[in-house]
Amino acid sequence: MELKQGRPQEKRISKEERVYDLLEKLYIDYQRIDHEKADTMEICLEIEKSLQATICKNLFLVNSNKSQYYLLMLKGHKKFKTKNISKQINSSRLSFGSDEKMHEYLDITPGSVSVLGLMNDVKNNVQLLMDQDLLEDEYLGCHPCINTSSLKIKMKDVFDKILPTINHQAIFVEVQDG
Repeated sequence: MELKQGRPQEKRISKEERVYDLLEKLYIDYQRIDHEKADTMEICLEIEKSLQATICKNLFLVNSNKSQYYLLMLKGHKKFKTKNISKQINSSRLSFGSDEKMHEYLDITPGSVSVLGLMNDVKNNVQLLMDQDLLEDEYLGCHPCINTSSLKIKMKDVFDKILPTINHQAIFVEVQDG
């Protein structure tokens, strides 16, 4: 896997192109690796080594009465425990949101979920939840809304540029090691 600078020369699908457009508009430097479909954490951990950036588990969640959706970002080795996270955010029990709602709100399919999908959530239907341990990391590795490519972005740029621009804020949660 070869680490490359900037957007690909060849045309990509529109949701991926929109990610590169946003990053360019915000003057965010990033590196990119193209790879085979990466839809498991095991595959992503190999990519993480090449990127030298933290690749997160990204879970699309919903409360029990389906009135609030969440995107939970946590370090790959950690386990999602619904009782723990639900209690921290004062929510009814969380479960996985449907593929249909994920596509409707984030324009992403399972296996391609990342914080960058929030750029498609213009009505703020999805609240970002982040494992507070991610603040320790200098770089974030994430998919550009498609799981055949991964980007290395400074965590500082995610908080200082991307999230404010796409009108989302993170709620930090404590996720125990699995």
